Order: sequence, then C-alpha cells, then structure tokens
Amino acid sequence: MFSHIMVGAKDVDASKKFYDAVFAVIGIPAGTADPKGRVWYRTATGTFGVGKPIDGKAATFANGGTIGFTCDSPEKVKAFHDAGVANGGTSIEDPPGLRGKMYLAYLRDPDGNKLCAIHRG
Repeated sequence: MFSHIMVGAKDVDASKKFYDAVFAVIGIPAGTADPKGRVWYRTATGTFGVGKPIDGKAATFANGGTIGFTCDSPEKVKAFHDAGVANGGTSIEDPPGLRGKMYLAYLRDPDGNKLCAIHRG
C-alpha cells in the first residue's frame, strides 16, 4: 500500500546510529546517505528514510502515530528493542513480551517517533 516512510530528525547522525543498530538485528543493512543528507534503508518490501525536514522547520513526531517493523522471531523483537535502548531510544509502554498471539516491543527513537517491533506467532 505504501512505498516508503520518512521521519524527521534533529540530529541525522544520532538517528542513523539508532536505526543502523535496530535494523541490523532484523537483517536490514546500514542506511546510506543521499546528497541532501537524508539516510535511506531500502528493502524489497519498502523504504524507510530519516532526515532533517526539507522545509527547514523543527523535526517533530506524530502524536498517535506508530511505525511497525516485522520481525521473524520473538528474539529479534527483543533484540530490536534492546539495540534501540542502547543507541539513544527510550522503552515505552509494557516491556517486550507476548500480547495475545503477538510478541511486541515499543520504543521511541531519539526524536520521539514511536516504533513497534512485532512478531505474529
């Protein structure tokens, strides 16, 4: 349904460090920067980008928004969460764990964007 997700960042280097770490544990290679300084993570199923807002205004996060990333095991959900916390993210909501038939973990990136790692059992 969508081709890409782009989030704003106040500090692109800090965001790259964070996303390189969380994506590495689910098998996504490190991001690559384009000439405008935006960092892109490209996969066969979609593209995720992070960069300073083009309009020059402050980067903000979506109130009520969540970006979910599919993992192929509960262990990778936990590793995604732990890598995020170790690289400038903040754990939110309940600790990583089983909720119904899904194993979930929620955290915020360094700019406050809400992320979910999910394994559907």
